[in-house]
Amino acid sequence: MNTLTELSNMADEALAKVGAAVTREELEAVRVEYLGRKGVLTGVLRGMGQLSAEERPLVGQRGNEVRAQLETAFNERLAAVAAAAEMQQLEAERLDVTLPGRAPRIGRQHPLTRVLDEVKSIFMGLGFDVLEGPEVETFYYNFGSLNYPDDHPAMDDQDSFYLNDNVLLRTHTTSGQVRIFEQRKPPVRCIYAGRVHRREQVTLRHSHTFHQVDGILLDEGVTFADLKGTLDAFFKEMFGKQTGMRFRADYFPFTEPSAEFAITCFECHGAGCRLCSNTGWIELGGSGMIHPNILRNIGIDPERYTGWAFGFGVDRVAMRRYGVGDIRLWVENDMRFLAGV
Repeated sequence: MNTLTELSNMADEALAKVGAAVTREELEAVRVEYLGRKGVLTGVLRGMGQLSAEERPLVGQRGNEVRAQLETAFNERLAAVAAAAEMQQLEAERLDVTLPGRAPRIGRQHPLTRVLDEVKSIFMGLGFDVLEGPEVETFYYNFGSLNYPDDHPAMDDQDSFYLNDNVLLRTHTTSGQVRIFEQRKPPVRCIYAGRVHRREQVTLRHSHTFHQVDGILLDEGVTFADLKGTLDAFFKEMFGKQTGMRFRADYFPFTEPSAEFAITCFECHGAGCRLCSNTGWIELGGSGMIHPNILRNIGIDPERYTGWAFGFGVDRVAMRRYGVGDIRLWVENDMRFLAGV
């Protein structure tokens, strides 16, 4: 077989492979096989030195014709393959413009936000200011200024999130109490709300991050009866006129005397049920008269001024309000759940 015939056969073989290729990768493989530096055409043309003087011009001319023919065929097939791939992609992404449009989903307040706003609204109606403060707090305001004894377990590393020896994430909104007294002089009437953080094992009823509301009243002649009357008015407004209230003696470093408070179960209304462990009561928080040491340490005369403070968890109030049995659901961002409460 002479060289001219070999070039013609090679061209026919290469054109057939180009026509059969359906992807860019297959086409590139054909191009490299026949037109690459070590390709078939290059190999044939390198043998021209062994031809006679009469054959060399003919073989060279035919070789250039074959190269041009293959390059043209390759480029045309590449364009066709690219167009087919584009059409396939467009078909896959095709939109049916005759389908009805989808109405945008309207956002709504998170249930915790709704409850917190309601709490604030009720207390503002009772004449209280609404204040906020830093979540990253110093040891002094979170513990030291609140009459905690040096060996109190709440100050241990395993119970709080410390950033360093003197800074931590606040464990209760009571941390704002002394800040408020430093900025405002009696009479003081306010609530202090926000997120708090504790090293809690996450369960159905407990979380490491939750929300609290603290209330403070400081003035001349303030008594424990004022505290009970204020909380009673609040819970009747929040849960209904039939809501009863109970105080039980307790201990907190920053109040003396201290009491936990509970309200009648809004599921059974005091008869006893599973929600209230058949007691008829649901404990919500702690309260008491502001400890004289706290006032004395910041220059307020406890013989002239008295005050009370209380605190409760918003998350648990919201759980009662919406009948939610797992506190973790508030932070899981499940839109199906949030849309249903």
